[in-house]
Amino acid sequence: MTIANFTPYSALIGGFLIGLSAALLMLFNGRVAGISGILAGLSVPKMEDGLWRIFFVIGLILGPIFFKIFSIELPQTQLSGFWMMWLGAGLLVGYGTQLGSGCTSGHGVCGLARLSLRSLAATLTFMFVAGLVVFLSRHVFSAGV
Repeated sequence: MTIANFTPYSALIGGFLIGLSAALLMLFNGRVAGISGILAGLSVPKMEDGLWRIFFVIGLILGPIFFKIFSIELPQTQLSGFWMMWLGAGLLVGYGTQLGSGCTSGHGVCGLARLSLRSLAATLTFMFVAGLVVFLSRHVFSAGV
């Protein structure tokens, strides 16, 4: 398997923009840009705390739309497998987010930048498990695909 569309410059720019947005949110709002925490805060909105969360989520939704408007080709994605598998995977991610007190963006981007040991442990754990799942799905359970 080869990676034909590896674009280090776009990945570098995207990573920079994610880091910049997380730093600006922390600098101007004192908040961590963890998506699960931002969404959880919307489930019980407080007047003084809800507006920035709404704008943050709107920005997440509008980002790909603006990307497409400026005629930059979106990467092709395909989902294979049974929908119940995807539902189960989503529930496991949600449970892991609750159990780990945050999501990949909160721990991996913001927590590591703040030198949080809890975030380091969480990031190492989800990166190890992600690598293990990729290895198992491609090399153990692939059945010659």
